[in-house]
Amino acid sequence: MIVYHGTTLEIQKPEIIRNEVGRDFGFAFYTTDIKEQAQRWAARRAKILMRINGVTYLPIVNIYNWNEDTDVRIKKFSGASMEWLDMVVECRSNPDYAHGYDIVEGKIANDNVGETVSYVVQGIMRKEDAIERLKFEKINNQIAFCTEKAISDLSFIESYTVKEMN
Repeated sequence: MIVYHGTTLEIQKPEIIRNEVGRDFGFAFYTTDIKEQAQRWAARRAKILMRINGVTYLPIVNIYNWNEDTDVRIKKFSGASMEWLDMVVECRSNPDYAHGYDIVEGKIANDNVGETVSYVVQGIMRKEDAIERLKFEKINNQIAFCTEKAISDLSFIESYTVKEMN
C-alpha cells in the first residue's frame, strides 16, 4: 500500500516523532493514504515553521510503500467511535500512555474534531455527545507507525515538493 507523509524535509528513513505531545495515537511516525491530505499537511507545516523562524520552507511529500503482510499488532478504527475517542483522549492527555499497538489506523482529529476532543479532555463535553457531534464531520485518515518494528515495514519511494495549493 502507498502511504504519504507531509512535512518540509525529505525523509528516507522514517523515525518515531517523540517531541510532539498530544498526537491522536501517541508518539509515532504519521502517514496517510490520502495524497491530497499529505500535501495539505506539508503546506501547513511549511507555513507554521515560516511564522516561527521567519525562513521559507518548502512543503514536501514523502511517498512510502507499506508492506502490510507482516506480523505487527494493528488497530484499525473505521470511524469516530467511542473506542476511537477514548484512545485519542488518552493519547492527547497522557504522554505516558502506551496503547500496545505497532500501527494505529483511523480518523484524524482535524481542527473541528480536535476542538470537540479538547472539550472531552477538559470535561466540558460528555463522550457520548462528542460522538454524536463527530458523526457530521468529514474526518480524514491517518496511519500511525508507533514502533520501530512497524516503521521497518515502510520503504521510501520518493519525495516531491508541493506546488502552490489553493
